[in-house]
Amino acid sequence: MGASDATAFLNFPALTQAALHGGTREVIEPATGQVLCTVGIANAADVASATHAAALAQKAWVAVPPREKAEIFRRAAALFQQHFDELALFAARETGGILPKGQHEIREATLICNLAASMPLQSQGHVLPSVPGRTSLARRVPHGIVGVISPFNFPMILTIRAVAPALAAGNAVVIKPDSRTPVTGGLMIARIFAEAGLPKDLLHILPGDAEAGEALVTDPLVPMIAFTGSPAVGRRIGELAGRHLKKVSLELGGTNSLIILDDADLDVAASNAAWGAYFHQGQICMASNRILVHESMAAELTRRIIAKATHLPVGNGASGQVALGPLIDAKQRDRVHAIVQDSVKAGAKLQAGGTFEGLFYKPTVLTGVKPGMRVFDEETFGPVANIITYQSDEEAIELANNHIGSLSSAVISKSVGRAMAIGQQLKSGMVHINDQTVNDDCVNPFGGPGIAGNGCSVGGPSDWEEYTQWQWMTVKDTAPMYPF
Repeated sequence: MGASDATAFLNFPALTQAALHGGTREVIEPATGQVLCTVGIANAADVASATHAAALAQKAWVAVPPREKAEIFRRAAALFQQHFDELALFAARETGGILPKGQHEIREATLICNLAASMPLQSQGHVLPSVPGRTSLARRVPHGIVGVISPFNFPMILTIRAVAPALAAGNAVVIKPDSRTPVTGGLMIARIFAEAGLPKDLLHILPGDAEAGEALVTDPLVPMIAFTGSPAVGRRIGELAGRHLKKVSLELGGTNSLIILDDADLDVAASNAAWGAYFHQGQICMASNRILVHESMAAELTRRIIAKATHLPVGNGASGQVALGPLIDAKQRDRVHAIVQDSVKAGAKLQAGGTFEGLFYKPTVLTGVKPGMRVFDEETFGPVANIITYQSDEEAIELANNHIGSLSSAVISKSVGRAMAIGQQLKSGMVHINDQTVNDDCVNPFGGPGIAGNGCSVGGPSDWEEYTQWQWMTVKDTAPMYPF
């Protein structure tokens, strides 16, 4: 892999994927159309080769003492911090994000590695009650190999949040990053862990398309798949994994509601709504897809959101001069635009935006949004604020729960008790009181019902549950005689 503007640490020539057999592909910077680098593309044969090597490496990894494992993750965290500026800039350029978004990805990667460093030193089981003379243990054992398939929007966070705890729990890992963001979602992680001293062949990076993904999901040496991405692909992975009796962790998408009650401060509410709808161009699984506002204040809130939408600068996110960057590619832009246009045809009113130049989609405001419109029913994954009015708290709850999956919901009110009463009735994996929907501390369970996932959560206390399985072991001093 090569890049004319490559820096010393990423060292693209040293990350060459020449051994892959699926050809090569250019990685394009969305904001400029320039080629950032060229990567190898994996095919099914590459997946089989990687899983065989990973299986052998995993057997040795299990035997590494806990303190030595922990030290590798601490060194990885230090390396993320040491090369922070370089890595953050590249993450912003590859994903089309603003520079603070790239910085956020690297900052969270540092935290996740530090959290993983604690896992080998934690209790990994329980002593169970048993009869005298027998010790009964329930202990956590690794699956073996965890396949990680990650998306383009927050490729570092959404990859390393599975990779680090899976490795810390004693597994090997094979990553298939999105081919649009293979460096931030894979090769950058491999570079960090190689420098930190992770044993060879324990971590494999296989950029690729559906062929590589399906090969990983069906490979007999891979008992678990962790996937983050679209519901359509998640359904396919769940179907394939189920046929092969594999454990899956699916974090998908859905629709998220921000409910603004009639006692909320309008300026605060507008700020939360704009951030939840427009951060990273709305390409976030937790984005505030639906902004539910009481009809008595809808006109004033809409006016404030329109003002923000028309003044937020759009351009090259890595420049540090804009609030919104480009969408990831033309396919994603066309999908966003089609959803907006279809919803306008169905009766929604376009109040701002709805246009684009290249991959730069203007912050958009739609009013009159109702169930049955695409922007209400689907996850747009673009910078679109959909304003929906309601007349009572009960109607707001009903509208918010009118979905087939929701990762995150939020309620803004001066009355915390009233907001909590509403929040407790929301069918969503995460609920935030007096905040917008885009939140993650990396120490919290992260997941949701319906098409938001398969009922599993990743992160924090969920990691041991996800990346290991229980084994029951009993020990007696001597084997007994039985009546047979």
